[in-house]
Amino acid sequence: MDTGLVTTPFGRRPMSLALMRGQLQAESVKPDKSVDKWKLFRDICEARPLLDISDRTLAVLNALLSFYPESHLSGEASMVVFPSNRQLMVRAHGIAVTTLRRHLAALVDAGLITRRDSANGKRFARRKTSGELEEAYGFSLAPLLARSEELAAMARKIEADRIALRRARERLTICRRDVRKLIDAAIEESVPGNWDDIETAYARHLACLPRNPEACDLDNVRLKLEVLRANIVNLLTDFDNSQKTSASVVQNEPHIQNSDIDSLELESSPAAQVETAADVPMPGSIRVNEPQQIFPLAFILQACPQIADYAQGGSIRGWRDLVTAAVTVRSMLGITAETYQAACESFGRENAAVVIACMLERANHINSPGGYLRDLTRKGARGEFSLGPMLMALVRQNSPVARRRA
Repeated sequence: MDTGLVTTPFGRRPMSLALMRGQLQAESVKPDKSVDKWKLFRDICEARPLLDISDRTLAVLNALLSFYPESHLSGEASMVVFPSNRQLMVRAHGIAVTTLRRHLAALVDAGLITRRDSANGKRFARRKTSGELEEAYGFSLAPLLARSEELAAMARKIEADRIALRRARERLTICRRDVRKLIDAAIEESVPGNWDDIETAYARHLACLPRNPEACDLDNVRLKLEVLRANIVNLLTDFDNSQKTSASVVQNEPHIQNSDIDSLELESSPAAQVETAADVPMPGSIRVNEPQQIFPLAFILQACPQIADYAQGGSIRGWRDLVTAAVTVRSMLGITAETYQAACESFGRENAAVVIACMLERANHINSPGGYLRDLTRKGARGEFSLGPMLMALVRQNSPVARRRA
């Protein structure tokens, strides 16, 4: 294979060691070696950052490849193309001749092509009488064939780096979002902690990212945020455990009754007269089963915020308001007065109202509210039902963190 080891003529670019090395490498190509020129061009496009060439330089290379008549570069054939500057300018999308020369020089410096110059510096081909190509002067594409494996490896590395960068960016985004949500949830729940310092550390870690980060930069920041996230989760877990302990203590306290609701009139309709204060067993009255514990009103409203929408004035300020709102909700859910009366006898009037408030929170999941309340009443009579787990489940369900996840 003739690769054209000819030094450049006087007045043109001097021969350098790098160019000589590229020509020697092209000379070593085996005759049976072949590669698809457009696949090779795609590899060069991928490897462009490592080759330090511009997209306009790639456009000129694309134009040169278009003058090679075969689809595969082969060591058995001459790989010298000899288009004029005018032809190259047209196929390179009309770039100026000075720009064309600059990008041709960049391709030579990158070791992708070599110059095969004639004695007068012109590009032309000499043919035999039979029409076969005897000798050509112009640009040799042999370095592309010689470096095909290297260029393919460079393309794979660029693609692997791109995938690693994308995954590192995704992992950092998820971690950053988790930390931000946990900080917001902790502040909303008034969790004890130095959240100003935590916010400052969060911002400081993100500020360490360079303008154009690499995968290792993103991973370093993510690892710092993961440590911060673990510390926040520990604070939230400790707070949640303390809340559960407090709730358990409340359940084990003696049953405290509220005397402000003794004479409350619940509804004025004749059908509801069975639910007046005179008919409902008073707090403290003797029952066969152990009475349910009374939970703090603030805790109940945290678990069942929807009940306030049915209170007079849109807010619940005491047990009287809660019981009145529960009667309204009872009627809205289609629970009969007799069923509600049985619940009051089993749980007590206050806790029966709490059960109704809990059922309101889960109304979309209860097919038959009346049957559901009767079943709870029977379980309560046997001592098999407690309000504590139901309220705690609703507290977790209605927490800001759970609502954002939903």
